[in-house]
Amino acid sequence: MRTGKENIAIIRPMKTSTNYDVVVIGGGLVGASLAAALKNSGLTLALVEAGTPPALGDTLPDDWDSRIYAVSPGSRRFLEQSGAWSLLDQTRISPVEEMRVFADNDPPAKTGLNFIGGLGTGSKIKFSAYQMGVPELAFILENRLLQDALWQVMRQQDNLTLLNPARCTALSFTGQAAELTLEDGRTLNAKLIVGADGRNSWVRNQAGIGAAPIDYQQHGVVANFNCERSHRGIAHQWFHPDGILALLPMPGQRVSMVWSVSPEKSAELCSLSFEALCEQVGLASRNVLGRLQVITVPAAYPLRLLRLPHISGNRVALVGDAAHNMHPLAGQGVNTGFRDARELAGQLLNRGGCTDCGDAQLLQRYDRKRKEDITTMQGTTYGLKNLFCNEDPLLRTLRNVGLNIADQLTPLKKLLMQHAFN
Repeated sequence: MRTGKENIAIIRPMKTSTNYDVVVIGGGLVGASLAAALKNSGLTLALVEAGTPPALGDTLPDDWDSRIYAVSPGSRRFLEQSGAWSLLDQTRISPVEEMRVFADNDPPAKTGLNFIGGLGTGSKIKFSAYQMGVPELAFILENRLLQDALWQVMRQQDNLTLLNPARCTALSFTGQAAELTLEDGRTLNAKLIVGADGRNSWVRNQAGIGAAPIDYQQHGVVANFNCERSHRGIAHQWFHPDGILALLPMPGQRVSMVWSVSPEKSAELCSLSFEALCEQVGLASRNVLGRLQVITVPAAYPLRLLRLPHISGNRVALVGDAAHNMHPLAGQGVNTGFRDARELAGQLLNRGGCTDCGDAQLLQRYDRKRKEDITTMQGTTYGLKNLFCNEDPLLRTLRNVGLNIADQLTPLKKLLMQHAFN
């Protein structure tokens, strides 16, 4: 008697187990940069990424990525060491040669008062590469281009297994190793798990490392524009009582906008017609670049501060947004993440006779080395945001006077820019 079930295949989860020295969870910029930095380490590596990374091929797209980063000179050197930077099309990178920061007491552009070339003569501070004694202050480039370059490096790594797309379902830790279970049933055993899986890090939660984030009550609105006037390699930033606007130079006569505003204004900006959005950005930027034309649809991201008591634990280390969140006003979020990756890679490469990548003392050294930098950047951005997004008249007067005084003190400006160069 036939039951009708003879041809039904029974599919069981794949059950294979593989041992690694280091498993990186998250293949974004920071996780990928860490894996690439360890390509000649002799360590056995795996990288688990749930999404699909960009594969741009030989021909770059005509459009522009709305996710733009300001990469510091120190981050560039780190990326050069792995070979990723040399794979980038240099025509899609714009160096920042000067940065001009304006307080909120500039006269409106429409009055024409005390204005020279569209720049206000109110309180401001200027940083120039020449004055700082460096070739460039930063490099502006698209997220997808850098991510593609890093994945090109990783695909050529003999010591790296790429698991993509793959999702994690369970993570357990012992004194000797960590065991990671994937959705398809595979298990990975590792001496060290690195959480590079973003602001809502699954690894962080599994490791029991936590703290309540502080909501900035702001969204970062991003978009790219063609501009009538040349930006001349200058990054501009305006601190207004209701938000912080930055225009970053892109190749050609293009700029990338990051406008940190309230959730209500964010929704308003994203709902405007392109023409109305250009008018709003022009007014807020004192029309410094003339007429604007939208070239990428605006998008908004909620902003928050996340301070963790520590960024390592038993057999686990956190990097990038999994380890810290901060305000984007200084453009140091991704650079702080690259410094995480650089420090952790350094600890793994120079661990001496220690054969255990998850050794507690090694991870504690990583934690201590990163604490000062992270705390400094978070404190600076938090303080500046609250100092300038404040309508107290006395405070406004004091901060604007202080900004002008700081502009005259080159040693102080060099100190302020110290972290930005590293």
